[in-house]
Amino acid sequence: MRLQIEENGLYLVFEIEADQPVWLLHMGARPMSREPKEDQKFLYTMLEVQTTGESRLEHFGLGHSGTLPGNRMNYVSHTDQVNEMGRVVEIYTKDEVTGLSGRMVYQFYTGIPVIRCRLFLKNEGSEEIGLEAVSSYVQAGLGSEEQEEISLLIPHNSWQEEIQWKETPVNQLGYHIISDSGISSKRIQIRNIGSWSSGEYLPLACLRNSSRGIMQFWQIEHNGAWNWELQERAGQLALVINGPDEINHHWWKSLKPGEEFETVPAAVGCVEGGVDEAFAALTKYRRRIRRKNQDNEKLPIIFNDYMNCLWADPTTRKELPIIDAAAAAGCEYYCIDAGWYTDENWWYKVGEWQPSDIRFPNGLSEVTDYIKAKGMTPGIWLEIEVMGTQCDLAGKADSGWFFQRHGKAALDRDRYQLDFRNEEVREYTRGVVDRLIREYGIGYFKIDYNINAGIGTEYHSDSPGDGLLEHNRAYLRWLDGIFTDYPDLVIENCSSGGMRMDYAMLSRYSIQSTSDQTDYLKYASIAANAPSALAPEQAAIWSYPLSDSTREQTIFNCVNSCLLRIHQSGHMGALAADKREIVKEELGYYKRIRKDIKEALPFWPLGLAKDGDGWMCLGLKTGEKGYLAVWRLKEGEACRLPLAYWRGEEVDVKVAFPADDERCKLSWDSEEGVLEVALPQEGMARIIQLN
Repeated sequence: MRLQIEENGLYLVFEIEADQPVWLLHMGARPMSREPKEDQKFLYTMLEVQTTGESRLEHFGLGHSGTLPGNRMNYVSHTDQVNEMGRVVEIYTKDEVTGLSGRMVYQFYTGIPVIRCRLFLKNEGSEEIGLEAVSSYVQAGLGSEEQEEISLLIPHNSWQEEIQWKETPVNQLGYHIISDSGISSKRIQIRNIGSWSSGEYLPLACLRNSSRGIMQFWQIEHNGAWNWELQERAGQLALVINGPDEINHHWWKSLKPGEEFETVPAAVGCVEGGVDEAFAALTKYRRRIRRKNQDNEKLPIIFNDYMNCLWADPTTRKELPIIDAAAAAGCEYYCIDAGWYTDENWWYKVGEWQPSDIRFPNGLSEVTDYIKAKGMTPGIWLEIEVMGTQCDLAGKADSGWFFQRHGKAALDRDRYQLDFRNEEVREYTRGVVDRLIREYGIGYFKIDYNINAGIGTEYHSDSPGDGLLEHNRAYLRWLDGIFTDYPDLVIENCSSGGMRMDYAMLSRYSIQSTSDQTDYLKYASIAANAPSALAPEQAAIWSYPLSDSTREQTIFNCVNSCLLRIHQSGHMGALAADKREIVKEELGYYKRIRKDIKEALPFWPLGLAKDGDGWMCLGLKTGEKGYLAVWRLKEGEACRLPLAYWRGEEVDVKVAFPADDERCKLSWDSEEGVLEVALPQEGMARIIQLN
């Protein structure tokens, strides 16, 4: 029997028969056009589950394929209903040998070609079951065209070089068709190990089928360890997505009779088109799953005193004139960054979060009250999940507060990882947040996270990976409790910039630090690509004009952040008057257009940016209106921007920032739908508006 689903532009075909595994024969942006061979249907399994003591079906190498009892999980029943998000299909399976039951959930979102997938496993048998790997989503049959016509887009991520996409034909990544019945042991695999969820790669990717004009994409929504892999099955690609597993992440879990395990969520989608269409769909989806909050509605402007400014050395004397300058420019939040809690060794002493009397001789409240008197909301930096080795409390706390491996507290960069499974840890850290809000009127927290806790903790866990996963989930529950009690509190997700950029966190946090990049020229490619990783209104981009900057350098700095979320910094008071006016102009313009940013969808006329490109362009479109951030780094004076959305239209095109600009020349070709932009020198940037 076939279960055929057509929803939001997605087509799914399941084969469901009693006492047989469930096969997902097709998921795509068009109806199924190729029928799998009968003897190859086992390659189209809906799920993969590997347990201890079980074999596997075929010679799959290290891939998560042919698992047992995964391929014995036979169809029991299914439901097809509608909830507040949209249609939801749940498929129930069971392995009669072990008593392991499964509930595979496919949540659709009305009007969006994205599905959120999770697998729930329950031990209904009489013996403990050791879980080694459990899939969140599996799909085979991803195209058998010539290999060079299928390419993989991978978002590389690194400290100060975030969100750098590389597109590569799959054959150059080691994928080669063996035969139409072959099963390769070779994988294209991307994984994350540890607590930096995006330490090397963002937890998402795209697969482009050029011959069909289709783009498939996926996003793993987890703040810890994850894995996805592509493997050949019978001459076609198969995708397996999972959270932590034993072979990659030291994860193993004993599922006792009556216990249930839930996988990390994975979102998958498919569109006709390319990058613009894929990330338009993901942007809509990210907004739909996100916690409702005022920050993403109002998009207030944040000043932070760290970047190219105080560099974690705040004092009352230094802060007051910067507060004056930030308020005069039009900032609405003012965040005191690291170092406020000690007069020495700020890196090693994190953990007690009491203000330094030396830095603030009349108390921290003198500064926070001054911020409020200037019409801004005070904010403060915390690294709440760690404790420094020189923090007095670290020597007094019970060892159960910290991650442990091989009988010792785990360390990274002289910080201990607090274990949020521990009730005392949760109570202590919550007390810090409550105290800072109560005593200083803090309305904004920059919660940083500058370590990677590694594979996890052995303490009170079945495996280090099990300890990490449960800690990750406990931390999310802790966050949920804070937002329940303080719904208007703004918390920025920072992790040495963008080292933990995932939608487990961003479904809760309203704003995300994208980078610690200190060079405004190098920041351009990060800013241009930011909406591929997160919704534009959540993407915090530094703007930090230097005191000796030229007019064009100041403008370039401002353009980086103007279409996203402004994180203003730099020694504002030390800027020349004309440069301060440029910043003030940008912030005023931003306030006029931010109502559009929160609803706009991103597009890239020149494709996703690459570090080293001569020209870059990020577009936002809402209704008939469009905004373009255009950067010239090098190469020729002019660049042609294809704007298919406005082809054939008589469009009013103007340089919106800076206003009254005479250096940037624009020429609109309505018939071709191409805007020519000319900037006379390298290192220039402008905001262009289309109406």
